[in-house]
Amino acid sequence: MEEAVKMNVKNSVTDMVNSLALAFVGDAVMDLFVRRRLIENGAVKPHALHRQATRYVSAKAQAASLFYLMEQNELTEKEVSVVRRGRNAKSPTVPKNTDVQTYRYSTALEALIGYLYLGKEYDRLNQLLEKICMFTESADHRSGERMTTMTSRWKEDDADE
Repeated sequence: MEEAVKMNVKNSVTDMVNSLALAFVGDAVMDLFVRRRLIENGAVKPHALHRQATRYVSAKAQAASLFYLMEQNELTEKEVSVVRRGRNAKSPTVPKNTDVQTYRYSTALEALIGYLYLGKEYDRLNQLLEKICMFTESADHRSGERMTTMTSRWKEDDADE
């Protein structure tokens, strides 16, 4: 991320931050990253920017992106731990345009992004955000098949713990 958005937060602090707070930060970081990417790629009309950004930052897109990263074994053990923490966080809000399960996976991805950002792991953050954007641009992330497969796999993993 650019110098203008870097913060002075100690790495150990990120382990103590509430998952929903990590997701709060991660949502903003991802939104800024996507907006910058769209503008750099020539999108300038406000309505078009909003419509295009939704492809990346909707709950369904974020959940699908998380599943893609998991399928590709892109995440470290620590990152998977943060994802699990984020997924299991109980949000006081109820999603309007998606089901609770998809919303939780979306929150998990946002928590990971917030964790990396607050932990000053900017290179890793940019690497994952680039992969997410490339996946979103090249795939039909709205496919329910990936969601069903990965949800089943997560339930099996949780049962093994």
